[in-house]
Amino acid sequence: MSWGEGFARRYEEWSAHMTADVAFYVGLALRADGPIVELAVGDGRVAVPVARATGRTVIGVDTSPAMLERAAIRAAKAGVELDLRECDMRELTMAEPAALVYCPFRSLLHLATWTDRRRTFEAVAKALRSGGIFAWNAFAFDHHFAAAHDGRQAENARIPHVIRYAVGDNRVDLVRDDGASSSLWWATKNEWLGLIDVAGLEVEALYGGFAGEPFKGDSREYVFVTRKPGR
Repeated sequence: MSWGEGFARRYEEWSAHMTADVAFYVGLALRADGPIVELAVGDGRVAVPVARATGRTVIGVDTSPAMLERAAIRAAKAGVELDLRECDMRELTMAEPAALVYCPFRSLLHLATWTDRRRTFEAVAKALRSGGIFAWNAFAFDHHFAAAHDGRQAENARIPHVIRYAVGDNRVDLVRDDGASSSLWWATKNEWLGLIDVAGLEVEALYGGFAGEPFKGDSREYVFVTRKPGR
């Protein structure tokens, strides 16, 4: 994210509205019989509840030292163990294959190109044990929402920002009032399925929400659960 390290102190405020995903990823973690990895761990918003629920150490990777520092503080306050690593998800490696790798809060959309995502998916597939799970969520592009909000101040935002769409680039820019910005590049269902196929993974489930709703043509969230073939 180009908002810089200074944004870490406001990340908890920025992400406060997102709570529905925690129980979903905790549920996956409770099924995992080996190492658990969170990509783009941020300040530990999801990793800490996962560690608490499972009673196990969660490996959290992020490129931001400031975010990792906040995650460590959060884990210490909660009395749980996180193994925090400064790492680019495209270069993920594991000494012991993981049973679960997950990437919450649409973080895969910060990867700008299909090549970046392919590298990530291939790295994750290599890091997983046979039968291991890779799960993530991402928004589905909504042209009605884009038309209504392009160039406008986000409504009821804890941190004031403007939403700007570059449809030709599959990109949405979130621009704070101080000029700092962050970008996300959305993907279609078929693009996600292509990445899954190239990485040698298989779809276990595709939901339209964190309550396990079926994914339909009007769904606005992809919630993917994939599996590495094997036992």
